Amino acid sequence: MAGTTITSHPAGTRRTTASRRRSTGKRRPNTRRPGVAGSRKKRTRRKKGFDAKRWWPALVVAAAVLVGVAWDSENTGSPPVPGHCTISGSPFTVTNEQVANARTIAQVAHDRGLPDRAIVIALATAQQESRLRNLDYGDRDSLGLFQQRPSAGWGTAAQVQDPVYAANRFYDHLVQIPGWETGDLTTVADAVQRSAFPLAYRQWTGFAQSLAAAISSDVDSALTCN
Repeated sequence: MAGTTITSHPAGTRRTTASRRRSTGKRRPNTRRPGVAGSRKKRTRRKKGFDAKRWWPALVVAAAVLVGVAWDSENTGSPPVPGHCTISGSPFTVTNEQVANARTIAQVAHDRGLPDRAIVIALATAQQESRLRNLDYGDRDSLGLFQQRPSAGWGTAAQVQDPVYAANRFYDHLVQIPGWETGDLTTVADAVQRSAFPLAYRQWTGFAQSLAAAISSDVDSALTCN
């Protein structure tokens, strides 16, 4: 046609400026994969070593408590005498300290002319009250083998901690109980002691009978001590 110019392009060639795609101004999307929960490694805190400066006040307090407990355990009551004794024909064992106190209780009864029944009651009572130990402590002002209270008129603190005196005072009250020779052991013992646990003495009946027989026996094997 008149007035037109046709421009031919060689085969296999691209258009230059006219064929380029114009930029739209949009940013290319982020092609990075989103993180998976928990895929990141957590930072682990380094465990702090033992800091002596930080803990020394607590250590001092703990040491003081341990020392106090040790002191208290060594200074309350009479320390037990080492060694044990077996009572022939029974399952019971006693310490040398218990045997010595039981012999004192029995001897006081013999000196007073009291029967073996009195010894059994006294041994069961002392076993319940102090485990046959001459204690220098107890409930309120209770002391000694029978946990007798000076404030209740049993004697001075020094007197009730004397096994001979304490046994005599027990027998003084025992013989005043009507029917004590044949009455129920725990009832008779509580009539003397006025305990908060009146039935507790009964559990030691067999023990007291076996120990009383052993310390009164002429047979050496009745009581074997090491």
